[in-house]
Amino acid sequence: MKKPYPQVAYGAVYFRKSNPPREDWERDYARAAADGMNIFRHWFLWGAIETAPGVFDWADYDRQLELAARYGLGTVIAEFSDSVPEWFFHRHKDCFAVFRDGTQAAFSGLSGSCMTGGFVPGGLCLDNPETMQYVERFLRALAERYKGHPGLFGYDIWNECNYHPDTCYCAHTRRKFRQWLEKKYGSLQALGVAWHRYSYSDWEQVQAPRFEMQCTECMDWLAFRKESYYELLGWKADILRSADPDARITAHGVAATLDYTYANGNNDWLAAARVESYGMTWVMGRKGTEPWKQWQAADLVRAGARGKTFWHAEMQGGPLWLQPQVVGREPEDGRVATAEDIRLWNLVSLAGGARGILYLRWRSLLDGPLFSAFGLYSDDGLPNARSEMNAALAKWANSPRAKALFAAYPQKADIGILVLDQIQDFNRLIQQAGKGKFFSRCLWGAYRLFFDCHIPVDFVHFDDIDQYKTLYFAYPIQINADQAARLREWVERGGTLICEGLPGYFGDRGRVCTVQPGSGIDALFGVRQKTVAFMPDLGDRIRFSAFGAENISGGLFRQSYEVTDAEPIGRAQIIGAYPDGETAVTLTRHGAGTAVLIGTYPSEGYFRESSPAAREMLENLLKRLHITPPLTVSGAHIHARLCEGGGRRFLWLINHDKDSRSAAVTLENAAGSAASIAAGIGEVYWGEHVRMNGGQILAEVPGRDAVVFEVV
Repeated sequence: MKKPYPQVAYGAVYFRKSNPPREDWERDYARAAADGMNIFRHWFLWGAIETAPGVFDWADYDRQLELAARYGLGTVIAEFSDSVPEWFFHRHKDCFAVFRDGTQAAFSGLSGSCMTGGFVPGGLCLDNPETMQYVERFLRALAERYKGHPGLFGYDIWNECNYHPDTCYCAHTRRKFRQWLEKKYGSLQALGVAWHRYSYSDWEQVQAPRFEMQCTECMDWLAFRKESYYELLGWKADILRSADPDARITAHGVAATLDYTYANGNNDWLAAARVESYGMTWVMGRKGTEPWKQWQAADLVRAGARGKTFWHAEMQGGPLWLQPQVVGREPEDGRVATAEDIRLWNLVSLAGGARGILYLRWRSLLDGPLFSAFGLYSDDGLPNARSEMNAALAKWANSPRAKALFAAYPQKADIGILVLDQIQDFNRLIQQAGKGKFFSRCLWGAYRLFFDCHIPVDFVHFDDIDQYKTLYFAYPIQINADQAARLREWVERGGTLICEGLPGYFGDRGRVCTVQPGSGIDALFGVRQKTVAFMPDLGDRIRFSAFGAENISGGLFRQSYEVTDAEPIGRAQIIGAYPDGETAVTLTRHGAGTAVLIGTYPSEGYFRESSPAAREMLENLLKRLHITPPLTVSGAHIHARLCEGGGRRFLWLINHDKDSRSAAVTLENAAGSAASIAAGIGEVYWGEHVRMNGGQILAEVPGRDAVVFEVV
């Protein structure tokens, strides 16, 4: 029988051989249980377990599960089949990935995250049937040993869900790629036409591209790698399920769908689809502590989980020393974690829908480059102010009093930021001017713009657009014909599309469309392109006006329009490059819906400059579209999140500033009226100093803290 989920999972990664010291294990388990923890995850390293072919040393791991059962913790077994035994590395070199340049790793290294051997650059290639055989044997041995154990909770697969950007080019992967291509194109002749290689005479001549270019074969290679990887992730899950049907299967990525899909295959939607619960590694010492960043990570991964349980699976609990991500940053920017940081980071993820908080380390490693890093408890395993703060949070979150609060989840937003990750792939391929992460900057900038205006917004996968009435499409430069048709139909049925510049400029197979906007969506916007400029290095010069706002920052590229069936709204210029007065913003009705087109990238401009003019534009645009945000918030540094469940609503007011701040919040109904929406304040679950005054909620929120209460 599967163990039930805790009300909120609280715990940490504990054992990474050979840390912490064996003599402290039982004391640490007792401390964790007393401090309200209910989950430990351990790295089960193949390279440390199968010490000789068919010979398994489980002693350290058996002890972890025995202690978990004794102290009432559930164990998440993190399978590390990418940690290979030394004997395997030296006997089975063909099982390892081949790099883009045709080489293979010549050595077995140490992981800085556990200081244990068997970590090989590039890793294993699971397209190789021999590799699959050995990995399956290890996974089955793992599950068969621990299934039914009273200390077991479940399994975590393929740590952080990503692959090496320059692998694999071995014969097995190339063969699998050819099979994928044959299924897609049907014939070698059709492939040759698509790839502009007109002289193929045999499938063996088809190679995986070793270069990056905006061409069909590179786009196919990226799509194949991603699809193949997540099929193999599902294969691992299926093995564990078949060996232990009662255990739970989880996974966690790094909240990087907007950033590293191209290079490392991170895709929260694809990963979460293959497991029962899903989570993220998010480390403030590596990412920075600007308030919007953690919120967008939580919102992104929650969207990818599509209603499944979502955990902040690896959170920072202590300092980070001597790593490149922290050099030059102030101590309070995640370098030195404090008890107040622990409180704030927990509250943000919990408000964002996480129902699990696990730390990267219960206590820090004592050796290697990540010495003394991330540990919630001190290096000797003893408590400190950070761990005491966590204990208070863990006990609060799992108290019977908080049951209704944590059965509620963030209210579905009225507006979604559209995520079409093929565009990130294509963006990388066209960046002859430099790898500027244009896709990432635009989606981050769009999120920040809504965040700073206190307007709730969700990330929406393209497959899920029918669940939303309003979509914001940042950086829409490459859309295929089928996707364009679906967007047209969605707007015709009543959807509202707010789209940035150059929509569908590149169409099927990455070709420039001869009619712009491209891919058949010019009729959707009622315009034709007049001028276009691809000058991202001069993008910071772009300024435009729209919806009553002036001098709004654009970015990257600029497109102006001849209006055929639309209302001109605003004009744009590139200072020193184009004359003033060209139409760059339009609005049109299309069927029952509305389409707004902004001929540059205010999202990238806002990411770069965070100008008030962009906020003014967005607020005025939503008024023009009769879209009323569900709440208004006055008060610097306060972020509000409305959660609902079981017919009840709860409001989280979180203060990111170090000083106490006041907030006034009004909840709106669909018609934009505050009447009868917040008749009163129910139970206060966290904090104090909140009251009603004439339909407004007034709160005083301490520094780096929150007030959490029911709205009745």
